[in-house]
Amino acid sequence: MTPRTIADVLVPVVLAAIGLVGFAAAFDSGASALAGAGGLLVGTAAALAAARLRLGILPTAGLVLAAYFLLGTPFVAPADGILVVLPSIASLAALAIGAVYGWADILTLQAPLSLPDYVTAVPYAAALLISFTSTTLAVRWLPRRRTAPRAALLLIGPAVLYAVGVLLGTDEPVLAVVRGAAFAGIALVWLGWRRRASATSSGTAAQQLLRRKLVGTAIVVVAAIGLGAAAAALLAPQPDNRFVLRDEIEPPFEPLEYPSPLAGFREYTKDLVDTELMVVEGLQPGDRVRLTAMDVYDGVTWNVAGASEALEGSGRFRLVGRTIPEPPLASTGAPEPVTVDVAGYTDVWLPSAGYAADIAFLDGADASEGGAERVDVRYNAATGAALVTSGASEGLRYRIATERQVVPEDAALQDAPVASFAPAPVVGVPDTVVALAAELTATAESPIEKLRALEQHLATTGYYSRGTASDQVPSRAGHAADRMNDMVTLPSMVGDEEQYASLFALMARSLDYPTRVVMGFAPEIGAGAGPVTITGDDVTAWVEVAFEGVGWVPFFPVPDETDVPQDQIPEPRTEPQPQVRQPPRTDSEQDDLVTAVEIDDSDDEEPDGPGVPGWLLGALLALGIPLLLVLAPMLVIALLKRRRAERRRRADEGHRSVAGAWDELVDRFSELGADIPQRTTRVHVAAGLAAAHDAEESAGDPLRRLALRTDEAVFSGRDVDAMEAEDVWAEALAAAAAAHDRATRAARLRSRFRLASVRAAGRRLVDRAAAGTGSAPHRPPAPPAVD
Repeated sequence: MTPRTIADVLVPVVLAAIGLVGFAAAFDSGASALAGAGGLLVGTAAALAAARLRLGILPTAGLVLAAYFLLGTPFVAPADGILVVLPSIASLAALAIGAVYGWADILTLQAPLSLPDYVTAVPYAAALLISFTSTTLAVRWLPRRRTAPRAALLLIGPAVLYAVGVLLGTDEPVLAVVRGAAFAGIALVWLGWRRRASATSSGTAAQQLLRRKLVGTAIVVVAAIGLGAAAAALLAPQPDNRFVLRDEIEPPFEPLEYPSPLAGFREYTKDLVDTELMVVEGLQPGDRVRLTAMDVYDGVTWNVAGASEALEGSGRFRLVGRTIPEPPLASTGAPEPVTVDVAGYTDVWLPSAGYAADIAFLDGADASEGGAERVDVRYNAATGAALVTSGASEGLRYRIATERQVVPEDAALQDAPVASFAPAPVVGVPDTVVALAAELTATAESPIEKLRALEQHLATTGYYSRGTASDQVPSRAGHAADRMNDMVTLPSMVGDEEQYASLFALMARSLDYPTRVVMGFAPEIGAGAGPVTITGDDVTAWVEVAFEGVGWVPFFPVPDETDVPQDQIPEPRTEPQPQVRQPPRTDSEQDDLVTAVEIDDSDDEEPDGPGVPGWLLGALLALGIPLLLVLAPMLVIALLKRRRAERRRRADEGHRSVAGAWDELVDRFSELGADIPQRTTRVHVAAGLAAAHDAEESAGDPLRRLALRTDEAVFSGRDVDAMEAEDVWAEALAAAAAAHDRATRAARLRSRFRLASVRAAGRRLVDRAAAGTGSAPHRPPAPPAVD
């Protein structure tokens, strides 16, 4: 390659590298830099190899695809490769999945990204595509005519990569001023230096032109840096106003698809009261194991907000990497490990003891040996709730680096206002609940005083009952609006954590305080306790309210009193019933008259077997549909051509077979793009075809010889045997093959999609009709036999 070609290759690659720096904002390590550098190296090498070997479109595409998979392991998934650099099944799967799904996952993952590995394939694939395209244009297209407008087209790919890095990044830019000035300066200097001096310029004029170029280059560079810095300082948007796609695209997970955890509260207190749910190690005295927080109420249940609710709400669950973002409001301490071994617990919510700084799923080994990450984990940084979409069940073991909420004393909260964000809405709140909240907080001034007044009233005037057989009074389950109305209107306020937490949260919401209900477990933990076994009897619920600059402060509005005053529960009175004649006794019990029906809860349809992975189906469709659109017409036309030749070759008479050989030759020339002379003799057609294909027009020319031989066989009137017809066919096919070899690659490719016999046959019919000779070639009668 010439020095100018080398510069044409290096400049777009350098500009693409500047654009790839924008991906660093979304990754927590140098993984994106390694993947991007690998993509630039592999794409450039593949383009140079294809140009050196002068490969066509399809072989070049195959070369790039093979290079992408065979050389991508050390750049995308080195941990999954064989000896780091050799591809394995896992690394090839990461490359394939990343090319198809990585572009969507990178927008729904919490930044910084590092999980799963296939997301790293996004900068690798983007860099490979851009570098391959730019290098191919630089070495195979630009040298034909080196002009500045043509060279400017090579900058489109790096500019697109620069924009993609910004759109897929975060609110925090990466060296925006430096990158923008460097990109603009290099591009402008490269385009300016492409103007060459006139060949007739004298030595002095050439030196003057060189000096002007140097001065102009310096001015362009200084101006680009100065204007770029000024524009960045004056026009660059603030981080909150930057447009990035991850802030515009909603995550695919919708928590409303799962039932409310609080709605299943009584299942723990009745069906799972003695069941060992999990064993937790690392808890401290006073800790509570959290499941999730709920901040939306619809008049029936408290639930996790939908994904479309406010960012601070409980519904924004996203995929997370090895680094989990800090909570936006909570004031937490240093992370400490908490290990959970799941036993009888079955749900999607992951139990934890606070906010997570790291989540690692263990394989049964010692927790100190580290763990692994899973791609089905979603996390909400605002509430500290985590879940696995596949569900948690027996045998699951994981470790969470837990950051516990620091709760200040009430004196420190005396002047603290509640947080200013708007929580998810609540509807269907009974008016009696709102009126009682206003009455209880009428004399309080600060938010903490109002909340403590509500908490004290519920804890001192209410009575605790889970509605079990051992309880003195019944306690209806649920926390719908009618149940909340009964709590404040009946003579005695009776319920458990489900009802009191819900009632307190509704009262606090009526005061416009950001409130959420938290469900979890409160086991008894002694000083220096080791592993703690949690059963269904430990289930509980409490309320958290957000304070500005402090975080979420918990409240526990549950009474300790279980003995309901007997004078407030009147004994049922027996009312006299009228005498009614009873029906005659039957021998059959009532239950015998009803036939037991067994309901089969199993699925009606069993899976037929392992399905096709989604990434493989997507890859097959992406490759198969274009190949089908290209190869199907080519195959149909090839079959028609073969049928055309066989029909002509197997004509019932020898002279017709010879004429068919000439027609086949003319059609193949026409399919190669030759202009066939019309309404003339075969000899003139042969001369035109020979001139069009740079052949010598003489008596010894194969095309002329073939034309004369065909005319003699058709018009002599003699019988032409099969051997002579086959000889003519062999000569005609050899001439067509020679023309095919002399044609350009593009002409040969177009010939595969052309079927000239239909058009040529139509023209021949028109000509013969105009001449009055009919559709059959003219053949004079054979001369009479002479004795």
